Amino acid sequence: MLLENLALFLRIVRHGSMAAAGREAGLSPATVSERLAMLEAHYGTRLLTRTTRALSLTEEGRALAEGAPNLLSEAEELETRLREGVSRVAGPVRISAPSDLGRNRISQLLDGFLARHPAVSVDLHLSDGYIDLAAQGIDVAIRYGDLADSSMMVRALAPSARIACAAPAYLDRHGVPERPEDLTTHNCLMMRFRGEVDRAWPFIVDGKPRTLLLTGDRIANDGAVVRDWCIKGHGIARKAEWDIAEDIRAGRLIPLLRAFEVPPLRLQAIYPKGRAQVRRIKLLLDALVAEFATG
Repeated sequence: MLLENLALFLRIVRHGSMAAAGREAGLSPATVSERLAMLEAHYGTRLLTRTTRALSLTEEGRALAEGAPNLLSEAEELETRLREGVSRVAGPVRISAPSDLGRNRISQLLDGFLARHPAVSVDLHLSDGYIDLAAQGIDVAIRYGDLADSSMMVRALAPSARIACAAPAYLDRHGVPERPEDLTTHNCLMMRFRGEVDRAWPFIVDGKPRTLLLTGDRIANDGAVVRDWCIKGHGIARKAEWDIAEDIRAGRLIPLLRAFEVPPLRLQAIYPKGRAQVRRIKLLLDALVAEFATG
């Protein structure tokens, strides 16, 4: 019953509502309340603060929300191994990836991975914004940049520059910028990250860092939309190298100002501690490393 109650607790956290969690699990409100009370009694502490308007996690509840997905996954993996044998790779994997990279590369990698391991299922979440891995039950997240959360583990995949780029049609109409400051006269296509518009584009000019505040007529919080605008010739974008590598090879986009780029970010796989011990997760991490090693 403890594992079932943990799963119900994570549903409550994910939905922010006991009623919604109960509907998803097919349980009455009274049963949800009873099982939450059993879980709190088991751990000897309150996990949620409940008001008439909202639920919020206590410190103990937050710690349980971070650790419970590991407990459930490990229990599920153990059951699978006992029932089906240690040689078989089986069970669900929840993955989070940036929108462009997820559509253009990760989804294809997963096709091959599932063909090799047909007893595995995947749940792919595409987002360019912040994701709470523990609350969402994510097993592996693929992200650009350094890791901020020290509770997570990392497998480095590849360096990834952010490249200014534009479609040939746009450059034919408006000219090719020769230096970063030339961008101030161009229409720049912007990304929004965590509510902030990425207007400040960094460069290295004459050996020194320089940041330009740029403007444009289009902003989106989805990298795939910005890429599409760029390919259609609406302006200049600054995109991660892995997002547009195929577009550059195909001539749909032209890289710009490469001599002025700042050092590349890291593309990496992030996962909760202990998840790499689960066989299907380890094999997926190995497949990701191999995929990006090929270029």
